[in-house]
Amino acid sequence: MAETSPYLTETAAAYDAVAQLYTDFTRGSLDRLPVDRAILAVFAELVRTDGPRPVAEAGCGPGHMTAHLRDLGLDAFGIDLSPALIDIARREHPGLRFELGSMTAMDMADGELGGLLSWYSLIHVPPSELPPYFAEFRRVIAPGGHLLLGFFESEGDPVQPFDHRVTTAYRWPIDALADLARGEEFVEVARMLREPLEDERFRRGHLLMRRVRTS
Repeated sequence: MAETSPYLTETAAAYDAVAQLYTDFTRGSLDRLPVDRAILAVFAELVRTDGPRPVAEAGCGPGHMTAHLRDLGLDAFGIDLSPALIDIARREHPGLRFELGSMTAMDMADGELGGLLSWYSLIHVPPSELPPYFAEFRRVIAPGGHLLLGFFESEGDPVQPFDHRVTTAYRWPIDALADLARGEEFVEVARMLREPLEDERFRRGHLLMRRVRTS
């Protein structure tokens, strides 16, 4: 899939337009989410146990989650399509590396990563366009490395578009996302569903996957 796909251009422009507002909205967001922090901690522990490879946050936004991975002891860096958000991430987290780029064509070698975090960064991808993302995740994650997905869950219904504050997004059944990952040599390690808080609209899904080791 080319980086010039219309939805990619539209998504980057939409986040550029609200970059500072989005940054302010997400600042400190993990503080009230102990369940989310727990799955992130498990991901970090598994990556650390497996070896010293770096970890990428694909779709890093203003960098707060990349910084959290660093605080969990990982050699983390971020990638995002939005130039405005990358500028903010570099300014707010000067000790970390942030790169402008696409999740479907990441500038790294095959098997370079010990893990990859996609935290609500696939939500704007039209369902028909999603498989190449998992293929790229498989390419850059080393055999035995881990993938953690955070997303809006559709509560068993088919994929559903909804009116996200920035641009159109999609809710996914957790089984459907797990099946897409399995098609690209990932096996499921754990899954977690969290009911929405009072000011949240939808159930949150979390999938922890491991890339199959080669024999």
